[in-house]
Amino acid sequence: MERPAPEPGPLDTPATIAERQHLVRNIQRRESLHPRVVDALLSVPRHVFVPLSIRHLAYEDGPLPIGEGQTISQPTVVAMMTEALELRGDETVLEVGTGSGYQAAVLARLCKRVETIEIIPSLAAAAGQALETAGYHNVRVHVGDGYAGLPELGPFDAVIITAAPPEIPSALIAQLREGGRLVVPVGPQHGVQELVLVRKHEGGITRQELGAVRFVPMVRGNRPPD
Repeated sequence: MERPAPEPGPLDTPATIAERQHLVRNIQRRESLHPRVVDALLSVPRHVFVPLSIRHLAYEDGPLPIGEGQTISQPTVVAMMTEALELRGDETVLEVGTGSGYQAAVLARLCKRVETIEIIPSLAAAAGQALETAGYHNVRVHVGDGYAGLPELGPFDAVIITAAPPEIPSALIAQLREGGRLVVPVGPQHGVQELVLVRKHEGGITRQELGAVRFVPMVRGNRPPD
């Protein structure tokens, strides 16, 4: 069933709301989404997280460049990854790879708190500003190495990794709370990766493959991993 449009806010216009509704409606034709996820996608003004020069493309269903060789993820993939976490509203979520801040904003509509880490300082600063502008006060942006995560703030109820490591970093599995869920694109630096859902149970993990995706490689230090 089609969800109602959000009330126009100071960052929206009737045109951006209509474009966002059209985008989400098309995603729903392909993906089965919980109503809470649909509401989050309808509510987050994606154009705020897209560079001004390409803001007119904000509601196309594709990735867009945000500088520093990074991208804002395709909305359908954001929807898939968010759905896989099965957030209820009371969770603390670790996001690895803040990027534009858009995925963090979607998560912020669905959980208690988002701790997001970005290795590129300029992107972290821009994302933090966009999140503040859009009024997402339950998101904290950290600059650091995503492979290490944020152990001092864990464990986390859910972990989402928005760039592709060749293997799931063990430090991030360690920071996942018992019973938690982790979603990550895993695979080579170039080419197709597999979106993987990890569940943690009695200290061990189970893996479920969700489909083929293409993400930028997850960066360690100042360069992608070998």
